[in-house]
Amino acid sequence: MNPAQFIDPTYIMFAKLILALFLGGAIGTERAVMARQAAGTRTFGLVALGACLLIITANYTNTAYLGIVNFDPMRVAAGIVMGIGFISGGVIIFRGDSLHGVTTAAGLWIAAALGIAVGFGMYSIAIFTTILTLLVFTGMWYLENRFKHWFEDRGANATNPDASVKAPQSDPHP
Repeated sequence: MNPAQFIDPTYIMFAKLILALFLGGAIGTERAVMARQAAGTRTFGLVALGACLLIITANYTNTAYLGIVNFDPMRVAAGIVMGIGFISGGVIIFRGDSLHGVTTAAGLWIAAALGIAVGFGMYSIAIFTTILTLLVFTGMWYLENRFKHWFEDRGANATNPDASVKAPQSDPHP
């Protein structure tokens, strides 16, 4: 016997929504606190929650109208991905020669995917993906900055080979 058979399906849907909100919010918190990005806890949490809600709705509709209409929940997932692409495009901006917001846009895309995964009942995959995403946002940020500093230091020495050699001090009193 499956314990889920004794639980009201509405409560399972509530749990899916809460989990999606929590996982998306966790990633958004990192973006807001560590990376100081505008799209933070609320944005990521809402994206994951919305994606989950759409998948739950698609699954419910699919079973409720089984055999009556041709309905594919994966088409809803594809629509979510396209919509997030549109929203993420608004997050990416150019400032002079530099591009900003790409990582946040990628994080929004992951938050939508987390919502989709939770909506389809793939809880362990969603939790594992959240952990991996947080590792990328934090751990890879540290490595990326270390590499940037390392390459900047090497670049400065390559353009000015005498930069590491101190100029001799002249004696003010000969």
